[in-house]
Amino acid sequence: MRDDGTLDDQYGLGGSADRSDDTHSTVRSTSSAEPTPRPSLRTRLGGLANPLAARPGRTKLAVATGAVCCLGLVGFSQVTAPLGGSPSPAPSQELAQRADVDAASRSMERQTPTPAPTTPTATPSATPIATTKPKPKPKPKAKPKPRRIAPVAGLDQDQMDNAKAIVKAGREMGVPRRGLIIAVATAMQESNLYNYASGVLPESLDYPHQAIGWDHDSVGLFQQRPSSGWGSVPDLMQPEYATKAFLNVLVQIPGWQDMALTDAAQAVQVSAFPWAYAQHEWRATEVVDAILG
Repeated sequence: MRDDGTLDDQYGLGGSADRSDDTHSTVRSTSSAEPTPRPSLRTRLGGLANPLAARPGRTKLAVATGAVCCLGLVGFSQVTAPLGGSPSPAPSQELAQRADVDAASRSMERQTPTPAPTTPTATPSATPIATTKPKPKPKPKAKPKPRRIAPVAGLDQDQMDNAKAIVKAGREMGVPRRGLIIAVATAMQESNLYNYASGVLPESLDYPHQAIGWDHDSVGLFQQRPSSGWGSVPDLMQPEYATKAFLNVLVQIPGWQDMALTDAAQAVQVSAFPWAYAQHEWRATEVVDAILG
């Protein structure tokens, strides 16, 4: 007990109950110079009954002490580092690591959703499109049929066709008109303008023919003999070949164009009846003129 009749607080946390009141605090207001009134005995006794109750002086002291401790811990944590360890990564490094993780996740393969098929909408055109029909293919032209010449000079169609073959072969060789007349007149005398086969040469019967003769081995329109070197049986049975064989010999006779028809024909054929060719000259001329047109 003090002189003023107050009791010491033996159960207080900070020693005597009035020690905090006697000590000058730096946080007290300096606006008034009057001393702070002391608490009453009842107040002090209440503090004994509730030692955990807040006290004005001690509260201020605890706040100040806690603030100082916090500042000390912050300073100490910034200065010191744990022994044997590495410093924590800087914020920029941590952000870079996170960016790398994000980049790695973006580089992973991802399935892109398949877009739903869209139905194309036809846009109306300004001008209608004209549809062109394909041009029909031109029909192949039919080959012109050989002109059928009506028989003249008392000949039938087979005779007229054979005369036409003689004229055609002579023109291919470039033989003049006089040579064509001589060739037709000679065929009139030798075969009457029919293509003959020979009964002596059964082989000749295998080829197209219009009559059969028995004059040795003579065949064809000009009664040419294979044994005399005129050609083979198959060749001599063709009117074109037989005609060219005759004309090839005729054009080699000197002055044949100025000779009488019977003499020119005899020079080629060497017949037993040399004068017989002359009787067919007028008919041969009419036939050649009809064919040449």
